[in-house]
Amino acid sequence: MQQFNIQHFTLKLKSAILTLFMLIMTSFSATAEQSTENNHEDKGFNAGELIMHHVMDNHEIHIGPLHIPLPIILYSKEKGFDFFMSSNLTHGSSYNGYAMVHEKIYHVGAEGELTHDEHGHVVADRPLDLSITKSVFGMLLTMGIMLFVFISISNSYKKRERMAPQGMQSFFEPLILFVKDEIAKPSIGKKYQKFLPYLLTIFFFIWIGNMLGLIPFIGGFNVTGNIAVALVLALFTFVITSVNGNKDYWKHIYNTPGVPWWLKFPIPLMFFIEFIGFISKPVVLTLRLFANITAGHIIILSFVSLIFIFNNLYGAGGGYGVSILSVAFSIFMFAIELLVAFLQAYVFTLLSALYFGSAVEEHHAH
Repeated sequence: MQQFNIQHFTLKLKSAILTLFMLIMTSFSATAEQSTENNHEDKGFNAGELIMHHVMDNHEIHIGPLHIPLPIILYSKEKGFDFFMSSNLTHGSSYNGYAMVHEKIYHVGAEGELTHDEHGHVVADRPLDLSITKSVFGMLLTMGIMLFVFISISNSYKKRERMAPQGMQSFFEPLILFVKDEIAKPSIGKKYQKFLPYLLTIFFFIWIGNMLGLIPFIGGFNVTGNIAVALVLALFTFVITSVNGNKDYWKHIYNTPGVPWWLKFPIPLMFFIEFIGFISKPVVLTLRLFANITAGHIIILSFVSLIFIFNNLYGAGGGYGVSILSVAFSIFMFAIELLVAFLQAYVFTLLSALYFGSAVEEHHAH
């Protein structure tokens, strides 16, 4: 209960700060737009573009001023597979019959240009995109860290059998026992061992991915803040729950016991309610993880962006003046995000365990 109270507090705090900064950024954007109309030579700092570029997926990684292109892997029926680096498609240029617009890759015409409709939208076919994007690279990096950590811990246990843990063992063993004793056992019951490997995997994947996104200047990864990644993780839990559900679990959904007959016939109201609750589980898991992680990134970047906005509007003095509050609040939110990174991994794992527990729970007749 205490963990959920902390999560509720952090969610409310982030929502309030995010709403405040959206209002501030809107007013600053209007002022900046008026300033731009008066001086067309200076476009000013675009905070929205910077923030969206960070939280959205793209085909390159930024490490400080260094831009690292990622591999583009495309497939089409006419040309088959194509492999090249994303640096060939920068600044709207076409390469090998392709062009990129807003991180989406299209086939170009014979003249090497894209076709647009009267509304300015691109009208062109898109190949099957199997590229290594920033989110994909972040997932691979997270999995690589997990493999390195747990293979090293496993080898250490083999070498130091019945000895006190040390190094990475001493750090990760309490977390593993926490997932086992505080999440899996109480939520699932005696069948917890069947689901423990998945719960450990999902907990450390989310936690390490969240922590990776909080390290500045190494690429701006937002792995679990990508809604597609969060949805796939939620679907894993949903499928495992559905496959392992016993007859009592499905009976409770399709024919809820103890419910008056007039809620089942002629209109099965309880079935609709239970079915909506059943299919809403992956949606809840997805939105909870995606929204919390993305909101944290947006808030921190909004604080940092204030420095450049004030610099553009009021000169260097305004930028230096607001930087004191911006940096202080950024550090505060960064500390909150360190807690949220763990809490979101904990909550996702706990809810998954609760779903598994409800699926395998045996109801004994009294």
